[in-house]
Amino acid sequence: MTLSADLYFSFRSPYSYLSIGRYRAMAEAYDLEIALKPVYPLAIRQPEFFAEGNKLAGRYIFLDSFRSSQMLGIPMRWPRPDPVIQDLTTRVIAKEQPYIHRLVRMGQAAARRGVGLEFADEVSRVIWSGEVDDWHEGEHLAEAVRRAGLDFAELEAEAATDAEALDAEIAANQQALEDAGHWGVPTLVFEGEPFFGQDRIDMAKWRMEQKGLAPRQCNPG
Repeated sequence: MTLSADLYFSFRSPYSYLSIGRYRAMAEAYDLEIALKPVYPLAIRQPEFFAEGNKLAGRYIFLDSFRSSQMLGIPMRWPRPDPVIQDLTTRVIAKEQPYIHRLVRMGQAAARRGVGLEFADEVSRVIWSGEVDDWHEGEHLAEAVRRAGLDFAELEAEAATDAEALDAEIAANQQALEDAGHWGVPTLVFEGEPFFGQDRIDMAKWRMEQKGLAPRQCNPG
């Protein structure tokens, strides 16, 4: 029996990056379908949060995400450029955001095609692994999208021409996450139960095993 779950994901979240490859590997190894549900990062949805929130939060996220990447053996560097334009000293979010809307809309367009997980994994590696600078330029994104099995020009055109409908779907993703009982990313929702954080992957798998999660059967030959 194929199990299904939804993964709520942000392209600006280091923890989303640290989780996406592991969830993709799980979906490939087990009889499991994980639907990607992209959401806009908190910096876009509630930019005032960073001005009003605890000043220690950003420093801790930097510390914890990098030590988590070291422990997991997943290469990581803060993106160059950051998908969200923000002054990290004043924490002010810029009004003009040339990257994040494009990324999230393309992610939702990939999710429409049933390959959101693959798209998010390949694109996140380009953005977060530290293997390239200026991920937004040249062929970096296009090559990542091709590795996910998608047509870059088609996806980019859809993100531009169908932006309003895609944003409505992305807003619905955020509402569905909150309806499931959480607000942050990454969160996997399985049978209505939310598992928040890259450190809850094993717990989510344990719960799925209780519900019959089984390895995929390899086809002979």
